[in-house]
Amino acid sequence: MSLRNWIADTLERELRPTGLKVDDESHLHAGHAGSRDGGETHFRIDVVSEMFSGKSRLERHRIVNGLLADAFGRQGLHALAIRARAPGE
Repeated sequence: MSLRNWIADTLERELRPTGLKVDDESHLHAGHAGSRDGGETHFRIDVVSEMFSGKSRLERHRIVNGLLADAFGRQGLHALAIRARAPGE
């Protein structure tokens, strides 16, 4: 399974989002720290979930980073840009 699909599956399962977009932006970072051939090192995530209601931006990012912690260690994820919103935001 690709890292992109693993990220999407994990977020779908854990956050039950009403909206989710996972973009591999590795090509924009070619030659930079953490970059590698084949990509899947830099991702941008836009996720909308009821689980973010009443939570600060920092809390939302901590939730997403916590869910994807294994990707940073074992799967080669280097950078993650996160937009996490509650429905209606």
